[in-house]
Amino acid sequence: MTVDDVSVAIKAREFIRLCGPQALPVSVDTYAAQIGGVIKEEVLDENEDAWSFRDPNGKYRICVNCAHNPRRQRFSVCHEVAHVVLDVPADHSHPSWSYARRPAGEVACDVFAAELLLPHRLFKPRVDAADMGLASISALAEEFEASLVSTGSRFAAFSSELCAFVISEGGKVRYSSRSTRLRDAKAWIRPGSALPVDSNSARVRAGAPATGPEDAEPEQWFEDFDRDASLYEDARHFAQWDQTLTLLWFEDHELPITPSERKQGSQWINGLRELDGVLPWPGRKRRR
Repeated sequence: MTVDDVSVAIKAREFIRLCGPQALPVSVDTYAAQIGGVIKEEVLDENEDAWSFRDPNGKYRICVNCAHNPRRQRFSVCHEVAHVVLDVPADHSHPSWSYARRPAGEVACDVFAAELLLPHRLFKPRVDAADMGLASISALAEEFEASLVSTGSRFAAFSSELCAFVISEGGKVRYSSRSTRLRDAKAWIRPGSALPVDSNSARVRAGAPATGPEDAEPEQWFEDFDRDASLYEDARHFAQWDQTLTLLWFEDHELPITPSERKQGSQWINGLRELDGVLPWPGRKRRR
């Protein structure tokens, strides 16, 4: 199957309809049972989240790392379910927490797992009712028993505001999830770009305390950004993985037009060039 995000999300929602969650947090045991699986905690390597196999009796065994916290275990179970439903072979050549050079199949399974843990039908209304800020994302992560990364990514994707959730590693942007309105506004954050030097995110990564949202400069975050708009930035850093999570959002309900759009718009009114006092005829040549 195609492993683009839309196809994966559709597949996940079809799966949820078969065994849909009735309460929060969703039951990962129910998801496992839907594929004929059982969950066991095992002693695994530190960077190994889970592994699974089909036993001689046809039972699907999902072994999760007993040393990991419950939220990570829940995501790992959903990730293993995704491998079965999507029929994607496992590729654990890179750590699961890292977005750098992560195989496409593993990313697809991550998308599927996030859909299972944060079902659109239950999650979207809560996003619509939430205030902007990492505090809201953290509260939703608690309610759904999901990670900040998966909750923040889906928060931005489902938000009706102009916002983006950015994941950086080693001081460089690895992934960003943007709301539909921000994508429509063509506000682009380039993967691989360094955290802005004097940004809230860079300061938090350097050891400053996370004090909540601060004003930010849009042109430092968004490529070729030429709009006069107020941007806010909230950030947290996790030194264990040198990973920085950033939520960006615009105060404005609509982004103002760019100077080039303003110039173009001022020249034409209802399809006709705006009168500027200079007649366009007869031109330099005289009619004979």
